[in-house]
Amino acid sequence: MRMNASTRRAVVTGAAGFIGSHLAERLVADGWQVTGVDCFTDYYPRQDKEANLASLVHEPRFDLVERDLAHDGWQQAFAGASAVFHLAAQAGVRGSFGSSFAQYARDNLVATQRVFETAADAEVPRVVWASSSSVYGDAETHPCVEATTPTRPRSPYGVTKRACEDLAHIYRSRGLAITGLRYFTVYGPRQRPDMAIRKICEALGSGATFPQLGDGFQSRDFTFVTDAVDATLRAGTVDDPAPVYNIGGGDEATLARVISTLEGLAGTRLTLDRRPAQRGDVRRTSADVGLARRTLGWTPVVSLPDGLAAELAWVRGRTPTAGVVVA
Repeated sequence: MRMNASTRRAVVTGAAGFIGSHLAERLVADGWQVTGVDCFTDYYPRQDKEANLASLVHEPRFDLVERDLAHDGWQQAFAGASAVFHLAAQAGVRGSFGSSFAQYARDNLVATQRVFETAADAEVPRVVWASSSSVYGDAETHPCVEATTPTRPRSPYGVTKRACEDLAHIYRSRGLAITGLRYFTVYGPRQRPDMAIRKICEALGSGATFPQLGDGFQSRDFTFVTDAVDATLRAGTVDDPAPVYNIGGGDEATLARVISTLEGLAGTRLTLDRRPAQRGDVRRTSADVGLARRTLGWTPVVSLPDGLAAELAWVRGRTPTAGVVVA
């Protein structure tokens, strides 16, 4: 049965992040009491993350627990929760190679196991967590389908997400109601500063050079953040969701097309610094979202041009964080 709005309380890990802050806002707007958990890692400036939470700071239905999931001091927040949305993770494909993998293993794999264990102990009715399209790697056929497309990650980051899917299967078999979401290239306002679309928007505004990795014809299934949030909320509230879902925007586009669209919106040309493709990057991603349509009643509604316009407007309207250099 669906939960009564008056009794719903959610925990959102990674609440100060890109998707997490949007989800926390949506939950509060829908009448939930929300506890955010975030440790404000230094992957990008703390000021950016605090700005993500600006609309929630004085919201009586929101409170923030600043804790690291790999340590203790947050577990009590799970008691009595109607749902846990676990979005906290160490992001970034290219940065997961080399010695930094230890951080990815800690923040993605170890932290996620602790979240699942705590949720099981607290008898949380529903856990939704963020997997990634990176689990597919370079798929041989497209679009990718959850049940039939092999998962063959090409980066250590993708490996951590694939391993978390195995953990989720174990805890699901032990009775925890848990659903993973394979997000496909989520973009929009508050996007992380290391992501290509934000970098392009910033370069168009400042006249800086954009470092284009690869030939520009690599393609992604771009998903606007409000569409991703809507799917996430539905996965936390519908009856009997599937173990894992593809969450894609339904508009696969090349990097060249994204650049061209943003140039048209900005009314200026982008200066490119062409560089080789980086290790771990895949050539193409595309999602079959039929399962989410059928069982979540979800469909993406924001077109790529509209979504790009929204992110460009956000970049133009924000105050840059002191000390941050636009690539």
